[in-house]
Amino acid sequence: MHDATRAGAFACADLTTFCRLDELGLVVTGQRLEPKRAVLACKVVEPEGSLERWCRRCGAEGRPRDTVTRELAHEPFGWRPTTLRITVRRYRCTGCGRVWRQDTSRAAEPRAKLSRRGLRWALEAIVVGHLSMSRVAEALAVAWGTANNAVLAEGRRVLIEGEHRYDGVTAIGVDEHVWRHTRRGDKYVTVVIDLTAVRAGTGPARLLDMVEGRSKKVFKTWLAGTSRGVVGF
Repeated sequence: MHDATRAGAFACADLTTFCRLDELGLVVTGQRLEPKRAVLACKVVEPEGSLERWCRRCGAEGRPRDTVTRELAHEPFGWRPTTLRITVRRYRCTGCGRVWRQDTSRAAEPRAKLSRRGLRWALEAIVVGHLSMSRVAEALAVAWGTANNAVLAEGRRVLIEGEHRYDGVTAIGVDEHVWRHTRRGDKYVTVVIDLTAVRAGTGPARLLDMVEGRSKKVFKTWLAGTSRGVVGF
């Protein structure tokens, strides 16, 4: 019988690596399991040779002043909501007195409530797992609006605003779709599909864009803004 323990070496248990916080420039310093969520205490890892301690205004060295706490919803593990409680150090410049805090941009966007890994998990849960936004918000332990706004912004950045999204497109299909079932606002959107792979017999169609409205002007406006990337239009 094959001995699974000999298939490869095991590293020491590391919560930072398991939760993929090393990708965010964080390290776990503690944990607390609450009835409805797990809380991971973290601190920011300053890379060797980092200029974090030096003032960007006058160039003088900064001294630790105090700390603040930032909380981020992280990807859930075992469907248990996970919250990152990050201790962020603040510095005061010894020259001009300017105060700044450690950079946490690897972990999340400024003022964001979801970590980058949590945001990625949410987007994949919607697109790949076909989960509802309510289920995603529940798994992240955040409000529905918080999850919805974050996913829409990330989806637009990754799927809609991709620099090379229109490269190689030679055939498109256009249709209309009812997306709003209320009395107020335009309930139709114009759906634009890339049919290049279907036409060539090499793969399925893919969604290019959805534009509010369904008039000819809506489609002409979209086409005028993307005609440089769509071959033959």
